[in-house]
Amino acid sequence: MTELLIIKPSSLGDIVHGLQVATSLKAQREDLRISWIVRDIFAPIVRACEAVDHVYVFERAGGAKGFLRLMREVRQTRFDYVFDFQGLLRTGLMASRTLAKHKVGRSDAREWSGIFYDEKVPLPPEGRRSHAIDILLQFGPVLGAKPELRGHLRFREADALNLSFAEGRGGARPILMFPDSRRAEKCWNGFKQLTELILRENRTRKVIWAGTNRVPDRNAYPAEQFLNLTANTSLVSLPALIRRSEWVISNDSGPMHLAAALGVKTLGIFGPTDPRLFGPYPLNAPTNFVVQAPVGDLRLLSAKDVYARLQRARARFERDR
Repeated sequence: MTELLIIKPSSLGDIVHGLQVATSLKAQREDLRISWIVRDIFAPIVRACEAVDHVYVFERAGGAKGFLRLMREVRQTRFDYVFDFQGLLRTGLMASRTLAKHKVGRSDAREWSGIFYDEKVPLPPEGRRSHAIDILLQFGPVLGAKPELRGHLRFREADALNLSFAEGRGGARPILMFPDSRRAEKCWNGFKQLTELILRENRTRKVIWAGTNRVPDRNAYPAEQFLNLTANTSLVSLPALIRRSEWVISNDSGPMHLAAALGVKTLGIFGPTDPRLFGPYPLNAPTNFVVQAPVGDLRLLSAKDVYARLQRARARFERDR
């Protein structure tokens, strides 16, 4: 059995990318056992992923004592490989403290973390202008795996959750929206107007808002057509909720990446970030679509523009089926 430790503490979108790569490694190496260091707030979704065998929880608020406690636990296992997917000083220090034959990091590592690696994987042909997943896939050849996604991202107990409350009339699958994002400049303020346009179009349609932070709806929509789960969406239920949906419409955020990874029809809304680097992967997949604000300013993107893009995406998906 080959013991691999992946270090990827945060954030949700980056962790989803890492889980996709871990799934691909497991699909190509049956003898692989994967452990993972992750922040406490993201641990539930990593623990639920079928590709991950063991989780070490990093409590960021624990300070130096918490860090040393974590590393004492990690050092109880001797690993064959350590992959630092993050490439920052803190994760480089984690790699340095592990007991491993091979410590591998990114060639674009920052904060001097590169000094802790035995080997650095090369960037893809496009260099730093590559998608985040393509950069992580370069770790595959270290294990004799091809730098491509294989297998299917799956989560334990996802199918066992009862999400009948999310269905529309007649069991119709809802449109799921994530109106928040970790960074304020990536948050589009048109989700309320977009919801109105979608509900007006079809009275049997149901729209659900989800996410970590509360986004008020002011009871503006019919209760039978709308459900606000913001600030009430657990990471454990997130994959099942996404898979139950017909479409996911989201800012550039972790849930958008998870929806794309699960093969759900996804419309990503982009402002200052480049969808070629951070969009739903891959951009040419028949289920992945994006709309980008003029000159990267989300204030210039109207709900009618996004709704029109959604209509075109629906038509293209139906045409290409």
